[in-house]
Amino acid sequence: MKYVGLHAQISRNNTRSALLLIAFPLLIFVAVYAFCFFMFQPEWEEVNYRFITYIPFVVAGVLIWFLIAFASHSALIQMATNSKTLERKDNMRIYNLTENLCMSVGMKMPKLYIIETDSLNAFASGINDKTFAVTLTRGIIEKLDDRELEGVIAHELTHIRNKDVRLLIITIIFVGIFAFAVQVLFRSVLYGGAGRRKNNGKDGGGAAILVMLAIAAVVYALSIVFKFALSRKREYLADAGAVEMTKNPLAMANALRKISGNSDIEAKSDDVKQMFIDNSESTKGFMASISGVFATHPPIEKRIAVLEQM
Repeated sequence: MKYVGLHAQISRNNTRSALLLIAFPLLIFVAVYAFCFFMFQPEWEEVNYRFITYIPFVVAGVLIWFLIAFASHSALIQMATNSKTLERKDNMRIYNLTENLCMSVGMKMPKLYIIETDSLNAFASGINDKTFAVTLTRGIIEKLDDRELEGVIAHELTHIRNKDVRLLIITIIFVGIFAFAVQVLFRSVLYGGAGRRKNNGKDGGGAAILVMLAIAAVVYALSIVFKFALSRKREYLADAGAVEMTKNPLAMANALRKISGNSDIEAKSDDVKQMFIDNSESTKGFMASISGVFATHPPIEKRIAVLEQM
């Protein structure tokens, strides 16, 4: 990726992220309309009537899901990573670095958490000032010098400043909705008698479930691609933001070199791993090699190359 200037990169990534985010609710509307089309066409009046009838219930269900997910996301992230609160008395160095960076850009200091592992990694999370947090591993704290660690913290603070963490949580929730729909429909096919015929000899119920499953599977696959694309865009932007805050691109590049190959960390959720500063596991395997479509992060070598051009 060629470096084109900080402000141009910020503008370009924000535009692409907004378009990708809009795609998620659109997928829901497309999925509902596709179901109505396959079940009730060629009676177009019936198709449109069913679509208008179903949409309010679908939207209500999505909103309820969102409210529950938003209320519990911080606790779920801590459980998934086994992170603990990092007290000021436990590490004044981290607090000083974070406070100085926050003051330099006029932002409120987020909460700090630590994961007791030798792996080198970090991530930001939260949806508002009360829940914004930066989590660091013990390994990254101990193995990076102050300038390198400052770059990593600035990277995570940029995710918070640009609302990347909020966008990512929204995409995770949307993908979770599609995944849940696929799982429920698949179980209905296997165990719910979707293939059984009704008393009148027709299998309209089974056909409806099969149609919904096919549509849900396609939408789920597309949502994953959109989520990964959004995640990759935000990493370049956060690297650029870290340089803007620290004025030290080489320190950030050196930090990524030390993190590369040493970032693997156990987490109970793949969605949480997507939030890390490096998620090397996402770039492994055959699927990830197809133009990087299924990678949550851009190759760390490309990120370093961009930083070295600054």
